[in-house]
Amino acid sequence: MGRYDHAAYVSLTMEFRCNLKCVHCMIEGTMDRLAPESDAHFEAVLAQNARERRWNGLILTGSEITLRRDLPDLARRARASGFEHVRIQTHGMHLGQASFCRRLVEAGVDEFFVSIAGSDAESHDGLTLVPGSFERALRGLETLDAMEGIATLTNTVVTARSYRLLPGIVERLAHLKRLTQMEFWVYFPMAERDEKDLVASHAVLLPYLREAVLRARALGRAVEIKNFPECLLGDLGDALVNGQPELHIDPDFWREFERNGFYQCVHRDACASRECLGLNTAYIAKFGTEADLLRPMRGRRRAAI
Repeated sequence: MGRYDHAAYVSLTMEFRCNLKCVHCMIEGTMDRLAPESDAHFEAVLAQNARERRWNGLILTGSEITLRRDLPDLARRARASGFEHVRIQTHGMHLGQASFCRRLVEAGVDEFFVSIAGSDAESHDGLTLVPGSFERALRGLETLDAMEGIATLTNTVVTARSYRLLPGIVERLAHLKRLTQMEFWVYFPMAERDEKDLVASHAVLLPYLREAVLRARALGRAVEIKNFPECLLGDLGDALVNGQPELHIDPDFWREFERNGFYQCVHRDACASRECLGLNTAYIAKFGTEADLLRPMRGRRRAAI
């Protein structure tokens, strides 16, 4: 179970440039033609929230949001309009500059959602394809850890190349006292086939995922797992949280996203899960329907889809 109420946040995609080359990037094929939300739309969301108080928090995201030179100004405007929290979702490279961290905090950013791909420089940089990216992100997290009133979160994409690293990632970040939540997003391609061979078998990655969740919880951290069958998690099923803040993004993104074809579980009609996304097209093409491995959940009302 997560620490944050997703319904209390709205997320605006304000940039579509990135200075990493992550092997697991979901939008590398569409980034050049996706348009960020306009300044006019940004102002409209601020005005709406000032009137209605619909959300407590604003998330500024993109690929990569810290490439916007006016990011501090966006944060100041959001806080001035009444948002209680401003979060940025980032790969963390620019947070390696302590002065940049301070500028963002002074502007009103109080939550930092940082992507961590590996458990050390070799594994992380091998997935981002940019030397030094791990050390800079870690340095940023440590800088923020010394600041009052700040919360940090981490996100790790779980692929065939990274699932063995999950427990080590938790341990490497164990010293961070302001790290409130760790999220593990099981990879899926926005396509019908796993062309990069990054999709990992659920049964193979499960022991590492379980160990990471248990270690993180032992440190007092909330955990969210995304895109994994709930029935396989057993007593850790409450860690599956597929809900997200309301996302404002170029509609072309959703047309590509729909290619993944979630909810393809043979037990779907009998399952009571409120969170599970079942299997996707690329997973089934690689591993089959796994009808004997998956089991329908019992005893809870199934959410409408």
